[in-house]
Amino acid sequence: MSYQFNFTSSIVRSLQTIERVRERVSLTILPPLIAERLRLRAHIRSTHFSTRIEGNRLTLEETEKVLQQGHAVPDKERDVHEVERYYQALQKIETWAEKGLPITEDRLCKLHTILYYGRRSKATPYRDGQNVIRDREGAVVYLPPEASDVPDLMAELVSWIQSSWEELPIPVIAGTAHYQFVTIHPFFDGNGRSARTLATWILYRGDYDLGKFFALEEFYAEDLQGYYNALITHPHHNYYFGRNTADITLWLDYFLSGMAAVFERVAQEVSRSVHTDAETDTAWELLRPLDHRSRRVLGLFSGQETIQSSDVAHLLGISSRQARELLQRWTAEGWLIMADPSRRGRKYRLAEPYRQLL
Repeated sequence: MSYQFNFTSSIVRSLQTIERVRERVSLTILPPLIAERLRLRAHIRSTHFSTRIEGNRLTLEETEKVLQQGHAVPDKERDVHEVERYYQALQKIETWAEKGLPITEDRLCKLHTILYYGRRSKATPYRDGQNVIRDREGAVVYLPPEASDVPDLMAELVSWIQSSWEELPIPVIAGTAHYQFVTIHPFFDGNGRSARTLATWILYRGDYDLGKFFALEEFYAEDLQGYYNALITHPHHNYYFGRNTADITLWLDYFLSGMAAVFERVAQEVSRSVHTDAETDTAWELLRPLDHRSRRVLGLFSGQETIQSSDVAHLLGISSRQARELLQRWTAEGWLIMADPSRRGRKYRLAEPYRQLL
């Protein structure tokens, strides 16, 4: 299977910008605590803006409180669960990318399950019926392929991703996969969220994670109509009457220009966060013994003095019991101190050397 697009001068310029920023950020050494803070901020913004595209009503501030502190938002329970699941999906693709696991149909189905039902549910099967995308007036905007064609189309897409890994720039693969996933529309719902997460997964796995400091979804949410317009690559709404063979150059131009813009924002933010060599050396000496989960939890202290097991459970996507066990271990290791020993409201704060890093 091959997809139709051309490397226009605009696309080439975007790729050059992406590569330039990628190299600049990779050569910048940040204190681990600052890096974790930027990564956490990006994940929260990805979660907020991607779910907002689909109609989520939470504000960015509410999303942050839900994900970091487990806050409930009255009358918005569905929205709360939606952002929790999206955040869990980002954690999952980060883990898959760190392990170097390939992109497969089984994992794509599991990814959709996490996004739409939660991490404990079984992998979502492909849709077994037709679905139709309509506008607010009820007019048909897009008619995806028939359900009977979905398995073969998804197999072709995954095969293309794998075969193109050494032949095409990773950002081009990510953008093409995003478009094709939405076009195939393999599930009854949640296809947009899945497509955006898939694109991020490809970038993570292809070493275009940029420290995991970026949130492409924010670019789409800022110009939602432009995002939707870019996905319309053929005037006919029926998949079989043009969408299946459409030239996607205009979509890739949009996707890559947006990625370049987001990467440049990250580069500016990283530049503002650079510390002196002495500060960096001190941070590394303190944080080198800590594993990746410990460093993620450190990021919580950038916005609060103390943490509880519920904060850790929400941040890492683990049970309260597992969070309590980790907190006990970290206290024994000496980088956390119990601030409130009460059984129900037990709180922890950073040990003094680590507090100085803030």
